[in-house]
Amino acid sequence: MTNDEQIRTLDASALKALAHPLRVRIFDLLSVRGPQTASSLAALVGETSGSTSYHLRALAAHDLIREVEGRGTARERWWERPKGRIDFPGPDDTMTPSNRAAAQIVTSEFFRLRHETLMEYVNRSQADEPEEWRDAGLVITTSLDMTATQVAQLREELNALVDSAIARFRGQTGPDVRRISLRTEIFDLPSTAKTKTAEGSSESLATESEES
Repeated sequence: MTNDEQIRTLDASALKALAHPLRVRIFDLLSVRGPQTASSLAALVGETSGSTSYHLRALAAHDLIREVEGRGTARERWWERPKGRIDFPGPDDTMTPSNRAAAQIVTSEFFRLRHETLMEYVNRSQADEPEEWRDAGLVITTSLDMTATQVAQLREELNALVDSAIARFRGQTGPDVRRISLRTEIFDLPSTAKTKTAEGSSESLATESEES
């Protein structure tokens, strides 16, 4: 993590404020597409501007988003997601039933959107894409046999790589720049699903990946 990187862990009230599929969608759009108005978001999600405006205010009330300073008018306000990382607590048995329900809504919707954008990319025609973007990305899936200590070490290596990319490229602009999605996942599988594999063997799928 970079020195100036802020990590916010959502408290129960903020998590509950986000626990609505449309609010998760709005939050995600602001993260991916940058500042938007209630009208532009309404066009993107197929809702009325009155509906998106209501949800924007609810998100802003818990500092999940904020109004863009010096932009817009009293009738057309621009909203953005503050820079920095946000930790979304997953459903946990130690939570109250209402907090656990909120966490389930938020995590389920985020992963649904994540899968949706991946499948949109996988099924996208590359014929009209500039040649330099056709093989720019990478999607890999593999299975390994590791100890908990080794997983923790690999997790730190992946974190360092992502932090380096954030420091180098965030906020970059230019005619050849596109917004991309960088994703990392590492987790243990249920013990009942583990199978013995040949030493050093793995299965992987690698394709190009690009997100706008």
